[in-house]
Amino acid sequence: MRVSDRALDEVRTQGFTVVEGFLDPDTLKAAQDAMWRLYPRPAAYFADPSKHPQLSTKLGGIRSWPYVDWALSRLPVLPELIDAAERFLDTKDLEIYKIELWAKYSGAVDYEQPHHRDYGNHTLVVPSLDGRHRQMTTFILLSDVSEQDAPTKLVPLHKSLEIPLVPLELPMGALFEHETAATGPAGSLLIYRTDVLHRASDFTSPGRGRFALLVDLQQRGWRWQGKMSWAHHARQPGMTEAMVRMTPRQRDLFGWPPPGSDYWTHQTLRDVAARYPGIDLTPYMPDAPG
Repeated sequence: MRVSDRALDEVRTQGFTVVEGFLDPDTLKAAQDAMWRLYPRPAAYFADPSKHPQLSTKLGGIRSWPYVDWALSRLPVLPELIDAAERFLDTKDLEIYKIELWAKYSGAVDYEQPHHRDYGNHTLVVPSLDGRHRQMTTFILLSDVSEQDAPTKLVPLHKSLEIPLVPLELPMGALFEHETAATGPAGSLLIYRTDVLHRASDFTSPGRGRFALLVDLQQRGWRWQGKMSWAHHARQPGMTEAMVRMTPRQRDLFGWPPPGSDYWTHQTLRDVAARYPGIDLTPYMPDAPG
């Protein structure tokens, strides 16, 4: 589903928006089926939580991209998400700077947080409030998220305009009366800004789980911003399939050398083809059209 201009305007003015129905049913189901090969279904987890000790820490449910299943690995490069980022950030020269899959289970850990701004580990400096150097952070909900399911809670910008950017974290409970819960059915998309005060909340009912894919984008080339080095993840299972199946535009989002780059020579074309069997490097050949 295409993200509307109205929703993106809401991100600019309010600081966040939730787009229901972002994933079509087939894409959602395929991603969920792949997800259960990485995480236990809630019923299986609660049958014996001791079998999953890694999930009993606040960050223990995070898995970084890529994933073995293309059904999950393809979500960050869905054309609808990239289109929304191009329009929100007002550029086609984009890069994806973070992707994390996050599973949470009620009772595994206390997920409650104070309100904070995400820029703390997305940039070395602070957000520019004039709209330049903006980043776009997102959650793709892979499970239904109600008030009971540990939703992200955000404070609309008009309720926080007078609060300085530093310190980036507020005392616990300071703005709880002004927050909005980002709830929605599986397949919804939450978009928010890194200068928006928000927090993780805890589950309010037992036997529940929350699953989401976090994808963050920005204009390419800002050396003071970012979070992940994709080269660091290049040997992970799933990377070869992802690079082979992506289009040149999608690879570009991860910093892959673009068509026309002087990187591409007879030697590099030969050896990249050997590293990624089955990849179509025709667009990168020196005599390729365009």
